Amino acid sequence: MNKVVVGIDIGGTITKIGLIDKNGKCISKISFRTKENNDFDDFIKNINDSIIKLNNKNLDISSIGIGAPNANSLEGTIETPANLKWKGKLEIIKKLKNFFNIPIKLSNDANCAAMGEMLYGNAKSFSDFIVITLGTGLGSGIVSNGKLIQGFDGFAGELGHFSINNDGRLTGLGIKGGLESYASATGLKRTIMYMLAKYTDNSIFREVPFNNLHGEDITKAAENNDPIAIKAYEYTGRILGKSLANFVSFSQPEAIILTGGLANSGKWILKPTIFHFEKNLLPFYKKKVKILESGLEEKDAAILGAAALAWK
Repeated sequence: MNKVVVGIDIGGTITKIGLIDKNGKCISKISFRTKENNDFDDFIKNINDSIIKLNNKNLDISSIGIGAPNANSLEGTIETPANLKWKGKLEIIKKLKNFFNIPIKLSNDANCAAMGEMLYGNAKSFSDFIVITLGTGLGSGIVSNGKLIQGFDGFAGELGHFSINNDGRLTGLGIKGGLESYASATGLKRTIMYMLAKYTDNSIFREVPFNNLHGEDITKAAENNDPIAIKAYEYTGRILGKSLANFVSFSQPEAIILTGGLANSGKWILKPTIFHFEKNLLPFYKKKVKILESGLEEKDAAILGAAALAWK
């Protein structure tokens, strides 16, 4: 019987679960609203019931990989997650072990994305690379010599809270000038508001309140030559490119892979990012480090990343 693993992506809104084979094929998948479970034990039971429902062909499940916010891979816990309703230290692996007598691995979503790219995506040939997830915030997974860098306590690589301006915007953790407050879907929205205040150009966004701004609309506006949208992408790409150039110095990756909603804007974020990245690299790094888009299918990327963790 062919072996499969379970990939679980726990998001603030949706939890996705899939059965994945060794080649990265998603055999079956299911999802449910994370917040529909008031109690964390009910959430664990929902995961168990979902896996049983998925595995109606009684495939041989060899292990489980979980991607979650604020995941401590060494302790097997999720700790004070900002976007989940349960607080404190959540012992997710210990609780799942009550249902499954197989290996269970846990990591944050960006680390899972890095593992997914290494096993199934654009990092198959790399042993040194960084994955940057550009979603609601900015996450990062760093691989050096083929191994994921986790740190002594499991929280290494929080590059989204790397400060680029001591008097700048606040991140969700209260860091002034943290990168994710600029280079993320939320950061791009904040930049649109900044550009509207700074410039007098006509723009469709002058009549749009902040909470009604969406990344896809900003991309569409840029494609329609909206000057505020174009300026916002240039500003975001400049900050992201300069920051990525700094990150190269500590691990000298072969590539930096961008994934997530903001990365899906394609040339609008890639072109200014690559330009300012190359411009700010130290001389001996220039033309040596690639910036790439994700090689994973967007709809299954999070599940594949968690599954890759299980296969490693």
